[in-house]
Order: sequence, then structure tokens, then C-alpha cells
Amino acid sequence: MRSVLPYTAYLRVYQPLASFAPDERRRWEEYARSPHRPRRAHALAAEQAEVLGRLLVTPPLAAPREESRNAYLRRVEGLLYVCPWETRLRSWRAFTEFAERTPPSLSEAFVPEREAERVEEGYREWRASGAHLRPGILSSNWAVPVPWFVPFSDGERRLVASAGPTRALVYLTRTATGLERLERTGAVMTEHIGRHAVSAATERLVDWLRSVAHPGSLLELDYGGLVHLFDDARLAGERSVAEVAGAVEALAAGDAERVVELRDRLLRRWRSLRALEHAN
Repeated sequence: MRSVLPYTAYLRVYQPLASFAPDERRRWEEYARSPHRPRRAHALAAEQAEVLGRLLVTPPLAAPREESRNAYLRRVEGLLYVCPWETRLRSWRAFTEFAERTPPSLSEAFVPEREAERVEEGYREWRASGAHLRPGILSSNWAVPVPWFVPFSDGERRLVASAGPTRALVYLTRTATGLERLERTGAVMTEHIGRHAVSAATERLVDWLRSVAHPGSLLELDYGGLVHLFDDARLAGERSVAEVAGAVEALAAGDAERVVELRDRLLRRWRSLRALEHAN
């Protein structure tokens, strides 16, 4: 039976190999040479299978006992870039968010009390150790947040339209370039609308990039399982990145009508996809 990827998009930071400590650098070099690591086209499915395997046992494991030793890899101009899965750290953070918004009586139906205590204790010890708390991967269910489109340009778009697990829509840029685009967009919105126009989500995105990304890193937007919500024609025509960039340019030029046209087009598309979350 073919596994179905979650309807989730991802924003990933790929750090240059040289930014890692020597021992970790050697480990990632060996990992990149390994014939047994998940290959790029199937890495997301492999990560999902790892998560499902952990959640389907009895009792379920809300976070793995050890950190994943897998990573997403990119080679650009002969250089290796690494985005560790950091599954345990991401699971800790996801469970904390889940526990904060779910009544204890309900959360125990999903995660037994003893497992919840184990996860909370592990995360508490990690925080107390002074280790980093922000993973290099963000995720969003059922939609791509609008600020995620800003760091990219339409020319950085890569589409694999085939059916099945290799179907993909991905953008890749230099993180430094992405930050420049975010800063310019913020400046345009502040000048023409006001400081309040720059959303808290955009500010959090900039803060995250500045805190986790090496100056020489890469930034990737991966539509992940969301591509399966688009038919072939809609996927081929999905140009949200270009529309956001066009709206910013129209705003800078004072073309309010064009701004409204692009904004409404974008909102209609993503509102219809979010509505599928609640469809029968």
C-alpha cells in the first residue's frame, strides 16, 4: 500500500558542511557517501515512515529517545549542504505546542501520562544544557504561510509534476538573498502602508533565519504533501511566489489595483485548500 504524505509544507535551512564541528563534519561526509541513506526523492517519505513507526507502537512514542542521524542534503556548485532532520527536537517542540492547546483529559487519549512526562523531562534537560532550541526546519499544515513566499523568486522554482511520491514543487535560494528580499518587502510595506503592515509572522520568520542560518546557508521551500491537493493543471500554474513578488512591486509603484488583484487571487487559492482540512 502506498503511504500518503501529510498535507504539510516545509521551510528548511541547509548549512554548509564547513559550518559544522570537525567530528560532525566527518559524519555528514560519510553519510553523504552512504548507499543506505534515504535519497533526495524519497527522503520525505522516509521521514514520515519513521514518524509513523514511532506513533503506531503501544504505547506511542511522542518523541524518539535519540536524535535522528538522517538529513536532507544538497550539492550546489560542488559544495555539500546539510539540513539535519532533528526529529527529536522538532517532536519535543510539537508536543509542547500540542500540550499547551489541548486539555489534559483530552491529550491523555493521544499520549499516555507516563510518555508525556518522559517527553517533557527530556526537553527540560535539553533546554537546561544550553543546547540550541530552534530546529532548521519549519512546517505548516494545509497551507504555505504567505511570508514563506517572500524569500524566493519565480526563477528559483523547480517542479516535478509526475504522479506518486516524487511529485514535488520546491524553491531554493541563498538564505542571505532570502533575507534581503524579506527586508525589502518590509521596507516597502512600511513606507506605503505603515509599520503595522509587517506581520508578526514575518518578523518571526526573519528572527528564525537570523538565529539558525549560517551566512553561507541555503533556504528551501518545499510544498511537501501539499502538491497532492493540486491537480496537474493547477500545480503547473501555481505561482504564489511570483504573485507575492508582483504585489510588492505593484505596491512600490503605487499600483493599488494590481496589489488588490494579486492579493485576492492568492487568498482565494489558499483559502480553498485550507477548507479541505474540514471536508468530509
